[in-house]
Amino acid sequence: MRVDLFDFELPDERIALRPAEPRDSARLLVVDPHREAQLSDHRVSDLPSFLKPGDALVFNDTKVIPAQLEGIRHREGAGGQQVSATLHMRVGANRWKAFAKPGKRIKVGDRIAFGDSGESCLLGALDCTVEEKGEGGEVTLAFDLSGPALDEVIHSVGHIPLPPYIAAKRAEDERDRADYQTIYAREDGAVAAPTAGLHFTPELFAALDKAGIERHFVTLHVGAGTFLPMKVDDTDDHKMHLESGYVSDETAARLNAVKARGGRIVCVGTTSLRLIESAAQNSGEIRGWAGATGIFITPGYRFRAVDALMTNFHLPRSTLFMLVSAFAGLETMHAAYDHAISTGYRFYSYGDSSLLFRKD
Repeated sequence: MRVDLFDFELPDERIALRPAEPRDSARLLVVDPHREAQLSDHRVSDLPSFLKPGDALVFNDTKVIPAQLEGIRHREGAGGQQVSATLHMRVGANRWKAFAKPGKRIKVGDRIAFGDSGESCLLGALDCTVEEKGEGGEVTLAFDLSGPALDEVIHSVGHIPLPPYIAAKRAEDERDRADYQTIYAREDGAVAAPTAGLHFTPELFAALDKAGIERHFVTLHVGAGTFLPMKVDDTDDHKMHLESGYVSDETAARLNAVKARGGRIVCVGTTSLRLIESAAQNSGEIRGWAGATGIFITPGYRFRAVDALMTNFHLPRSTLFMLVSAFAGLETMHAAYDHAISTGYRFYSYGDSSLLFRKD
């Protein structure tokens, strides 16, 4: 499909720079292609009223790490050069794939010292070797430290990698360490937050429990590739970056039981949806799954397991806008985004949310 089919104009002032307070006071646009009034305006705190007892919410419990690193590249016969790297996928106890800048000047064999020496001296230096180099500035870094020791230093010297549309307007601060994290995050490894989950509060969880809505958790470590723009004109030419995650056998069995008794699977965020669809069979059965998924969902995709999706508002010409268009219909989603823009919804990671029901 042509990528420009998924384009729209977003006024700059619609980009949210901070989350709503309290989190569940954010606006919620309900999009139901099966109702005469397909669009209706609500608050996230109203979510229980759109679900029914026996439905199940599926959350991504990945935890954002301070994966933005700044350092100096060293090479024999050359002076030091300032570089930055955003870790996006762990591939070993001491190895990470990362997007590096300036990517063209980094070579295999280069040594990079990250962090200010005054910050890291108590824990050890955060030094690494460039082991491999891929396309688009992607590199594989082999760190001198490994396992928990490496994790500790990354947390000490790294920064929260704010999305570029926020970072271009303000610097990361201490508040982002809490704001850019769900209240149920527990599995370290994400570069970006599963942002639909940022709207949940203990009060909303209590209301969902009272309404008889189940909660289940899967893990997909969101990578920096989620922020990369599409550089092709046709979706057939786009290659998705891989993201690692897993669905436990126990969670798969419980979700299958929900479907068997007539309940609906409602994914909180496109990350949990992509993971559940990766684990689902053609029959709709969900199985335990672990690995790296590069599933790319565009209109025409046949959804196997997910019935509804709660998700924030996404960038134009993005893979995520393509996904929601596949889920609820391209025309429906263009109408929904036009409505959201004209009525003042806040967009992107810290913005408002939507609840989409599957068109088929």
